[in-house]
Amino acid sequence: MVGWSTLIAVVGGLPLGILLVLTDRGGLLQNVVANKVIGQLVNITRSMPFIILMVALMGFTRWVTGTTIGREAAIVPLAIGAIPFFARLVETAVREVDSGLVEAVQAMGGNTWTVVRKVLVPEALPSLISSTTTTVVALIGYTAMAGTVGAGGLGDIAVRYGYQRFDTQLMWITVGILAVVISAIQFAGDLAARALHRRAGRSGPEPRLRLLRTKEPKAADVSKAA
Repeated sequence: MVGWSTLIAVVGGLPLGILLVLTDRGGLLQNVVANKVIGQLVNITRSMPFIILMVALMGFTRWVTGTTIGREAAIVPLAIGAIPFFARLVETAVREVDSGLVEAVQAMGGNTWTVVRKVLVPEALPSLISSTTTTVVALIGYTAMAGTVGAGGLGDIAVRYGYQRFDTQLMWITVGILAVVISAIQFAGDLAARALHRRAGRSGPEPRLRLLRTKEPKAADVSKAA
C-alpha cells in the first residue's frame, strides 16, 4: 500500500508542485487565476482528514478498483490524499532554487521545459528526496486508518488484534515495529539527501551549467594576440 501510494503521489505531486511555482507571480508560466485554482484544490484536499476522504472517495474507489475493501481499494484514497501533500513539499523545495541559475539558462535560450529539466529538478533533488521520505512516513500513519476498510497492515493488526481484543502487549509490539520501520525509512532518506547535497556542494553550479563557463585567455595567447 505504501509503495504504490508513494509512487502515484510522486508521479502526480511532482508536476503539480512545479506547476504551482511556474504559474505564480513572476513565474515562467505566470497565470494568477490558474495558480489560485490549483492552490485552492490542493488546500481543500489537504484539509480533509484522511478517514473522511476515504469515505468520500468510496464511489470513485469502486469505479477504479471494482471494490471498496482491501489493499487495492485503500491505495486510491491513500494516493489522492498524498498527492497534494507531496505537491506542497515540492513547491517549497523548488522555490529554494537559486533564481540566478534559472536566469542563466533563459539567457542561453532555454525554454521552460529546459529550465525545469536542467535546473529546477536537479537543484532541488536533495530536498525532493527529503520530501519523499516525509510523504512515506505520513502514508505509513494513514495505513493504520485504512485498516477500517479491511486493508490490513501493521496498523490494522494493532487496532484489531491489540486494542479491540485488549491485548496490550501485541498492540505495543506492533507499535514498536512501526517505530523501527519509520526510523529506518527516515534514516535512509536523510542519508540519501545528505549524499546528494554533498555531491552538489562539491560540484557547484558550474559543472551543471557548463555552457556558461567561459575559458579565460592564457598569457601566451594574450601575448600572441598583442
